[in-house]
Amino acid sequence: MDQIFLYFGLYLSFLMVISLYRAIFGPTVLDRLIGANAIGSKTVVLLILIGLIYDRVDMFVDIALAYAMLNFIAVLAASKYFHKRKGLHDELS
Repeated sequence: MDQIFLYFGLYLSFLMVISLYRAIFGPTVLDRLIGANAIGSKTVVLLILIGLIYDRVDMFVDIALAYAMLNFIAVLAASKYFHKRKGLHDELS
């Protein structure tokens, strides 16, 4: 069973690299924010998988929840900043 979790973790890491490409080379600020949010969401799942592999799910769930909350607040703050600066609206038109 650990092999399945390990392979799924590697596959998830590959998907994170694809999201990293979108976060770095996204044509708009909105694409970069979505890429960063996708990386954060996949990191939460990866933390849970690491907890399953090491049989310490209780500890890694707490870490994953804290990371998810920080990721949500960071993306929310960045989107509010770019909205006030009119960075999102200028690139979309």
